[in-house]
Order: sequence, then structure tokens, then C-alpha cells
Amino acid sequence: MLLYILIGLVVIIAAVLIMASTKPNTVHYERSIIINAPPERILPHLVDFHKWAAWSPWEKMDPGMKRDYSGAASGRGAKYAWSGNGKAGEGSMEVLGVTTDAVNVDLRFVKPFKNECDVWFRCVPEGPNTKLTWTMNGPNLFMGKVMSLFINMDRMIGKDFESGLAELKKQAELN
Repeated sequence: MLLYILIGLVVIIAAVLIMASTKPNTVHYERSIIINAPPERILPHLVDFHKWAAWSPWEKMDPGMKRDYSGAASGRGAKYAWSGNGKAGEGSMEVLGVTTDAVNVDLRFVKPFKNECDVWFRCVPEGPNTKLTWTMNGPNLFMGKVMSLFINMDRMIGKDFESGLAELKKQAELN
């Protein structure tokens, strides 16, 4: 009987590994919001990591999180590193580029899993409003492929993006 249980477990594990190997090698997460403000009122909230505490959904996961700011005060070259609890993890970000309608951030996770992602915030004027789109692209590591069999990662990360965009909307519309 124990042999049948062991064979069953091996078959289940093999099936999970095979199914995970068929998942895409890259991930793309994207959400947008309409903000009643021009891009020049939105971008300062994105290029200054000190301002992220007011809107970033991950900043609220661990109020005791250790934060380190370096490089430029804001804009290209601004750097931010964090180390927090299991939910917040550990990693760093750097603003790689800023234009009048976009911000590019290099995002590097250390914990819970090492990964590097390319993050963009793009502003598209729509009359007196701005459509702000937040995207994140990166490699889909094998552990991520396995997790995606059991968790809808787009829904999970998208929920955080939506929460952050709603808070960012409030901040940009206040000014």
C-alpha cells in the first residue's frame, strides 16, 4: 500500500513539474487608471522614492520595514532598497529614465525569490485627465511557473497595482 502511495506522489509531482515547464518564460502585469491631473502633477510621485510610502501598496505591508535611499534625490539615478517581513520581502529599485510622459524603474527582488523586472509608468493625456499605465515585465522563473499553477499571479499582482494606482490618483489629485 505504501508503495502505491509513493508512486502516486511521484506521478503527481512529475505532472506538476511538466505542467509548470509549459508556462511562459516571461511575465507581464499591467493596470491603468484615469487621473484628473496632467502628467507633470503625477510624475513627481513616481520619480521620488520618498513619496512612494504615500501610495505604494507594498509599503503598507510592513510598517517596520528597513528603507535605504541613495543616489539622486529623485529622477534618474534615484535608488531605494528595502528589507522587510515575509510579505514585503527584500529588494531594490533604481530610476533608469524619466521623460515628460514616462518613468522607467529597474526592480530587483532578493527575497522571497531573486528576480529582476522592468517597470514602466506611462502617462497618456486624455483631455484634462491622464491615463496612467503601470507595467512590470520580467522572467518567469521556475518557482513562479509552479506557483502560477495554483495562484492567479496576474490577479494577485494586479490587485496590488490597482490599489497603488488608486492611492496615487488621490495623491496626484490633491496637489
